[in-house]
Amino acid sequence: MHKILSGIIATSVFLLIAETVVAAQVAKKKIPKLPPPSLTGIASVYNYKKPRRSASGEILNFRSLIAAHRTLRFGTKVRVTNRSNGKSVVVRIIDRGPFMRGRVIDLSPAAAREIGLGWGLAPVTLAVVGNKA
Repeated sequence: MHKILSGIIATSVFLLIAETVVAAQVAKKKIPKLPPPSLTGIASVYNYKKPRRSASGEILNFRSLIAAHRTLRFGTKVRVTNRSNGKSVVVRIIDRGPFMRGRVIDLSPAAAREIGLGWGLAPVTLAVVGNKA
C-alpha cells in the first residue's frame, strides 16, 4: 500500500512540474495579433420622421455619416462596403439597431447615398477601423 501511495505522489509531482514548464514556455511565445473580423449581411437605411435622440444621447443628424449597430460600442468607426458595387464609407456608431433579422447595420441617408444604396437594402461587409478612445 505504501508503494502505491508513494508512486501516486511521485507521478502527481512530476505532472505538476511538467505542466508548469509547458505553461511557462507557452507564456513566452508571442501570439500574433489577428486583424479584426469583418461582418457581412444586409444594410438598411434609417426610417425617420423627425429628429430624435439616439441611444448614445446624440441628436440624429441624417446629413452626417452615422449608423446603428446592435453590439458595437458607441463611437466605433466602421467601414461599410457595398458588395454589389464596391463603394465604401466610414461611419460612426451612435445608435442601436437594426432589429430586423438578417440586417447588420442601419445607415443614415447620407451614408447610404455614399455607397449607392438609396432607400433600399444592400449586401455589405463591415470592418472596424477605429474605436473611440
